Amino acid sequence: MIHPWLQPTWARLTELGERLPHALLFVGPAGLGKRELAEALAARLLCDAPRADGHACGQCEPCAWRLAGNHPDLYHVVPAAEAAAAERAEGEGGEGGAGRETGGKAASEQIVIEQIRELQAALSVTGHHSARRVVVLDPAEAMNVFTANALLKLLEEPPAGCVFLLVSSAPRRLLPTIRSRCQQWPFGRPDEGALAHWKAHSDADVQALLALGGGMPLAAERLALAGGGALLARFVRDLGGLQPAEVLKLAAQWESWLKSKEALAAGFGLPELCDWMQRWVSDLAALRLGGQVRFFPAQEGVLSALASRMSVAAASGCYNELAQIRKVSRHPLNLRLVLEDMLMRYARATAGARG
Repeated sequence: MIHPWLQPTWARLTELGERLPHALLFVGPAGLGKRELAEALAARLLCDAPRADGHACGQCEPCAWRLAGNHPDLYHVVPAAEAAAAERAEGEGGEGGAGRETGGKAASEQIVIEQIRELQAALSVTGHHSARRVVVLDPAEAMNVFTANALLKLLEEPPAGCVFLLVSSAPRRLLPTIRSRCQQWPFGRPDEGALAHWKAHSDADVQALLALGGGMPLAAERLALAGGGALLARFVRDLGGLQPAEVLKLAAQWESWLKSKEALAAGFGLPELCDWMQRWVSDLAALRLGGQVRFFPAQEGVLSALASRMSVAAASGCYNELAQIRKVSRHPLNLRLVLEDMLMRYARATAGARG
């Protein structure tokens, strides 16, 4: 499926035809549909008879192989953790848990060098159906420097007929040499016109999460399906009424919250919580400087009351402190202490807002 906001990009890609370069890098914020577009392009490239709109026919033999998940000339390079989660979801009817362990060992969140070596070996053999082969690698920033250098060799001397489709939400984390070997296709946040139809068919929870996610529609949908509406409601309720004397109590409650089945199923952990805290404080700072609420429009009244008695220095200082906490949020030494530290800093910054 090509979403309305991606149709212009799709049209440009299909117009290239045989002039398509051997390596493309789709870059832009998460939640726009970059992976879906890469998959659609891969399907087109492998199809025997693409339709007039550029999409794969879905009827030919290569399409049948692809739809069955076993096309011999289509390679997906993703972190082991993602592959394991997809297998669990398929095996459990799409309701797999959020655990990321395989055989008692945590599956890697990175694309490792062994995967690139296996890909190189596979590409050294003649393609099964035709001369065309396609590699979809996502997220490209999940490669460490050793993995990236191994891929670079493939990009520098690509096998005949092979097209590499790399997807990245953080292109600055890629080696400059990787970026230079790919034709970059930037994806931006959809404008209101492109989102009009999507919004008309979205509920209130999804639209609230759209604002929180910076306008990325698919990210909002995924979070809403995982119970994001309830997560957001609790977050706003807890922060909006937080009293300085309740910081330690709330930190303990949030620790239990982050370890709950609901939060784990939604993929909502400390990094996501830190991100929401930063966005909340960003809205406070914006209001204090005479700007507008961006991430929490439905809570503008609560935010305005806080911001009206909060100094610019306190708001900006708290934002910067939260940015430092977020940097270590994926590997906290002690979850409770991190939560206490974060909430104490926030309570101190907003202390002037208490009557």
